[in-house]
Amino acid sequence: MAAKQPPPLMKKHSQTDLVSRLKTRKILGVGGEDDDGEVHRSKISQVLGNEIKFTIREPLGLRVWQFVSAVLFSGIAIMVTSKTPIRLYGGALLSISLIMWNALYTAEKVIIRWTLLTEACYFGVQFLVVTATLAETGLMSLGILLLLVSRLLFVVISIYYYYQVGRRPKKA
Repeated sequence: MAAKQPPPLMKKHSQTDLVSRLKTRKILGVGGEDDDGEVHRSKISQVLGNEIKFTIREPLGLRVWQFVSAVLFSGIAIMVTSKTPIRLYGGALLSISLIMWNALYTAEKVIIRWTLLTEACYFGVQFLVVTATLAETGLMSLGILLLLVSRLLFVVISIYYYYQVGRRPKKA
């Protein structure tokens, strides 16, 4: 048996090859202008140069709420001064306040959402602990009611912003 000869290599037609090269240069952004005078930019430079796609559309009042939260956590942490468990509680609040202060200066959606969720969880747990303590002791005063209402309000506001930041932007 004789070995089969491989088919001869076919050359591309120069016109097709030229069109293919022009399309490649257009996509890569290394070509000049096209017939309409439009300068081609590469897909990479379009993605890197257009950071507006990656930022979030902040809900109205988000940065104010983050600032209030950071001040609130810092203030409570500074006021804690007695016994060791309370000092540990103050240290934990100070740590959370540092996170809140750093989140105030970021535009990353994930970080903002995590800080809002942390805040909502903290105030939710505090609401439950105060409610359980009231049920055990039976002590009720206007100050404690205001504390409970404020904690519930802080949970609602934090959850509201958490979901607003997580929403997908509307297509225009």
